[in-house]
Amino acid sequence: MIERFGHGGDLDTAAAEFGVAPDSILDFSANINPLGPPEGLMERLRQELHSVIHYPDPDHRELRKLLAQRTELEPSSICIGNGAAECMALAVLGLAPRNVGIVTPCFSEYMQLARQFGANVVAAQGGEENGFRAGTAELCNLLERTDLVFIGQPNNPTGLQYDMSTLETVLERAEETDTYIVLDEAFIDFIPPERQATMLPRLPKYPHLIVIRSLTKFYAIPGLRLGFAAAHPETIGRMKRKQVTWSVNRLALAAGECCLAAGETYERMTRERTAEERAFLIETLERDFGCRTWPSEANFILVRLPAPWTAERMQAELGRIGVLIRNCSMYEGLTAADIRIAVKDRKANERLIEAMKEVWPGGMRQ
Repeated sequence: MIERFGHGGDLDTAAAEFGVAPDSILDFSANINPLGPPEGLMERLRQELHSVIHYPDPDHRELRKLLAQRTELEPSSICIGNGAAECMALAVLGLAPRNVGIVTPCFSEYMQLARQFGANVVAAQGGEENGFRAGTAELCNLLERTDLVFIGQPNNPTGLQYDMSTLETVLERAEETDTYIVLDEAFIDFIPPERQATMLPRLPKYPHLIVIRSLTKFYAIPGLRLGFAAAHPETIGRMKRKQVTWSVNRLALAAGECCLAAGETYERMTRERTAEERAFLIETLERDFGCRTWPSEANFILVRLPAPWTAERMQAELGRIGVLIRNCSMYEGLTAADIRIAVKDRKANERLIEAMKEVWPGGMRQ
């Protein structure tokens, strides 16, 4: 099984499974900005290499200050983490919930972290007719039975958001039930600002809200690991007390500072390119292969293959010719025919389509 660690992007496992070199794999299983890192990042890292003989700032002061300016929050409301995943772990460790709620299908880390740190998992199933989102009543019911609830915004693997009205209703109810809401906005930067249903500006209104953001995906630095959590200062304090000292290294902190200075052009081009290439992939997959897709707003697409194809078979067939996709059959609530593919640049996306044609002789729509 390629996803033995619960994530995409495991090129070493894929290479061993399919008998190809890791650096020859075209990876559609990890959702990273196809533009690559912002201009100047590599040079900044080269300039910082001499500093690896020193410990990083354990309080991440400069990056927290920059993020506070960007989010219009106080630095005391921000916790820097070794990727968004560490921030999620710190929320569970710091708040010590007995019961953690999730809406399936969702990012596998929610369930893994809850169980890893001794909590029970209470799941609500998102309805397929609603893009696998739970209804407001279902979410509020989940609050009654849990101490902390994870919500993907947009959700992984569907790429769909909840609307602001639903989130506000749920957050108001969470204050009444004393339930923490961890709103995972790791992919929200790929959505144009005017369409982002983000609760970050409303954070001071909801003491039980924790917003998680990732710099890994949007700024294409998964190998460095960088993310942050924003919450009430008391909540951030509880999280930081559980954080291992120096969990975020000097190069990652320097990269974060550089990424935040990337500018509007890089951000706009990323969103425009993502939307354009996402539309190209959806149209081609539906027209030429008869696949079903969901209207993602992120840089990935949930795809259901037509019979008799399964996700496992498609992943294996493509893997042998050096193209890696995400098998989603293990997501609770999805089917054996469901895959997720990242949105990359046109050259890579065309290579995916050609690879599918290569392994799908006679199966394409004419």
